[in-house]
Amino acid sequence: MAALSGLAALRAGRRLWKLPARPSAGLPGCWLRRGYIVGRAESPPTFGLLFDIDGVLVRGHRVIPAALEAFGKLINSQGQLRVPVVFVTNAGNILQHSKAQELSDLLGYKVDPDQVILSHSPMKLFSQYHNKRMLVSGQGPLVENARALGFQNVVTTDELRTAFPELDMVDLERRPKTTQRPRNDFPAIEGVLLLGEPVRWETNLQLIMDVLLSNGNPGTGQVTAPYPHLPVLASNMDLLWMAEAKMPRFGHGSFLLCLEAIYRKVTGKELKYEGLMGKPSILTYQYAEDVMRRQAERRGWSAPVRKLYAIGDNPVSDVYGANLFNQHLQMAKRGEEERGTGGQQKRQPSTIQSCVSILVCTGIHGSQDPGSEGAQLPFHGHRDFSFSPELLEASHIVHDVDEAVQLVFRQEGWA
Repeated sequence: MAALSGLAALRAGRRLWKLPARPSAGLPGCWLRRGYIVGRAESPPTFGLLFDIDGVLVRGHRVIPAALEAFGKLINSQGQLRVPVVFVTNAGNILQHSKAQELSDLLGYKVDPDQVILSHSPMKLFSQYHNKRMLVSGQGPLVENARALGFQNVVTTDELRTAFPELDMVDLERRPKTTQRPRNDFPAIEGVLLLGEPVRWETNLQLIMDVLLSNGNPGTGQVTAPYPHLPVLASNMDLLWMAEAKMPRFGHGSFLLCLEAIYRKVTGKELKYEGLMGKPSILTYQYAEDVMRRQAERRGWSAPVRKLYAIGDNPVSDVYGANLFNQHLQMAKRGEEERGTGGQQKRQPSTIQSCVSILVCTGIHGSQDPGSEGAQLPFHGHRDFSFSPELLEASHIVHDVDEAVQLVFRQEGWA
């Protein structure tokens, strides 16, 4: 017989016991699964789960065993989720359906692409830039991702370098060997899309700066840099992230930090963003709420989702973001002025009343030096998000994602 993997293997080793009908206990025809009572007709859930991926469900390309245990509790006997679930990752150098397939293979249950939110997914809402000619930076299926987001006229940094090879001078092997004729037939670039960390940082930093300083005409050699500069949309502000290595790796936030520092040093001004997406931005959580609402509607769950539980491993993106969104929700309740989230399309009224942050110790948080407990660690958040110590404090800290799901079930009376 073929070997089982993921959730299928977990199910194969799990015994189910049929409980006798006991009207007084209110448990007719229920099944007992590893300590959890699963009724045939559960009441519609009024809460949903937001899962980070790297450091919570997987480390690199390996699934964390606790993730299989957690989803064993979340899947019913028909193989369907018992509660709304959305995967919110700051990754962006992959197609949405590819990430869904990757998760399906690792977790052993069908993950729909609509359940996956990449760091740049909310860019779909910035329709005012979708018809502009945009320079796009990142790696992987860049053009496909940009078009899936609605941007129909994009230029990659590789295409820009091909048009103007004299702009890329760091790598001696790539410098042009002959003098290039000036080009005046290259259409002006109207904005910049930063979808994720690129491979050749020096090339991307140089060409992005050239576009911003020349107002979209990098072959003209303009002397006075325009300000405000061309619109810049960026996603994934993570300074670091956790893969198979014992220490964290540079994330796209490190690339943004380099770009901001160079722009400020060259011009004396701050690089400005028309939109910053990915955790911890409020816009990403609002987008996740809309995705979760549509998921609940498809499942026929009539009760609105009132509470979100955000499970992550990074205090600066996952915890800070969930707490910032919760703060935003409480301000909205009181009718106070809300923090702006960009000029995106109008949303439906929110039904979410609170967002609870849960920190796991299987990723970035678990990689920190135990001797640093209680010490004042440097703030790794993005420049445009102020340091607020209270926003870095998780509502709950647990060992792994399985403990996080058990905690949520206890909080909601499902245990």
